[in-house]
Amino acid sequence: MKLASSLLASVALTSLFTVWDGPLKVVNPALVQASAQEMKDITGLTAQQKIEMLTKSKGQFGSGDQLRRYFFGDLEPIAVQPGGAGMVVNLYNKANNVTISYCATYDVIVAVKKGKITAFAPNEVK
Repeated sequence: MKLASSLLASVALTSLFTVWDGPLKVVNPALVQASAQEMKDITGLTAQQKIEMLTKSKGQFGSGDQLRRYFFGDLEPIAVQPGGAGMVVNLYNKANNVTISYCATYDVIVAVKKGKITAFAPNEVK
């Protein structure tokens, strides 16, 4: 008997939370959009500001952490080329149309450029 009542209570609570989301979207869709935008970027920086900060910090230790923090999950490896401490990986961000060259050995960004670039000039990635 207790098992049935606790099971019924948990189903009722689950359905209450599930049903609550629907009316919220109907009553105030702007509220749902605002909360979604806040969750997208907690840094408070625009994409252009992030790219400028990466450009300023290229060649410095820790810039790789900055890259991962700003563009987590948005980077696509498009090429590997000699440079840095052996090889660098060119990572492309489709949303902002920017290519970033990254040296994993020292965890630094060595080059940043607009467009989809498969090979930077050798003097840019040394």
